[in-house]
Amino acid sequence: MSPQHTLSSSIAIIGVGTMGRAIASGLVHAGVVTASQLALADRDISVARDLATQLTGARWAHDAATAGEGADIVLLCVKPNDVAQALAELHLLSAHVLVVSIAAGMTLSTLEQLTGGLRPVVRAMPNTPCLIGQGHTVLSAGRHATAEHLQEVEQIFRALGTCQVLAEKHLDAVTALSASGPAFVYVMIEALAAGGLACGLSREVSTFMAARTALGAAAMVLETGSHPAELRDQVSSPGGCTIAGLLALEDGGFRSVVSRAVEVTTRAAAGLGAR
Repeated sequence: MSPQHTLSSSIAIIGVGTMGRAIASGLVHAGVVTASQLALADRDISVARDLATQLTGARWAHDAATAGEGADIVLLCVKPNDVAQALAELHLLSAHVLVVSIAAGMTLSTLEQLTGGLRPVVRAMPNTPCLIGQGHTVLSAGRHATAEHLQEVEQIFRALGTCQVLAEKHLDAVTALSASGPAFVYVMIEALAAGGLACGLSREVSTFMAARTALGAAAMVLETGSHPAELRDQVSSPGGCTIAGLLALEDGGFRSVVSRAVEVTTRAAAGLGAR
């Protein structure tokens, strides 16, 4: 479905790996921008060229500086270790250009310092379900980013799923829960499917049922607004088979292990920008 509003801004996407490609394709397919509004750059020139070919009308460039020429918004979709170099290449951008970074652990203060201290900067933390339009992105604005800047960035990421704005102090936890979280869910799906396999179901059937179960359970939480514990209790009849399985999960410390995984990942995310 087409968005209610489209962006008139020209956008340079620096780094068109998995997430950069998803953003570029998502924006065009959702009608937020036309392909001609996009300029693409990547260390692997062939990757940028191939994506520009797929998105007829998009422009590809040999480097970040060339891609950024004339841009209103620059999306940095590079790894934390590559942010400083990318911004160094973009140092001649005009002062009004909005810089959006998806690099985990790279703080707003660092980004502002690397861009001269006065440029509008926004941090964005998307997750990989953005690849299929089912992602979630959290934004935090720098000191010089206005409400209008945030609205533009929200519009970009709403083309890929849902979006919300939080204070930057929460972004390491967001990285752990939302960006790394799909990996934890995949492990749970894999484990459920293995259980079905052990009980005689085929691998194909087990994996499909495990994934559909996870999808349906997540939808129940979102659509009913009920606490997960309440929904769990609705499935757990006294003396029934579900409670027996839940007790086995408790024996293994399942909830504690998952919660600790988020906690440990949050600490790891906090250190990414310092490497």
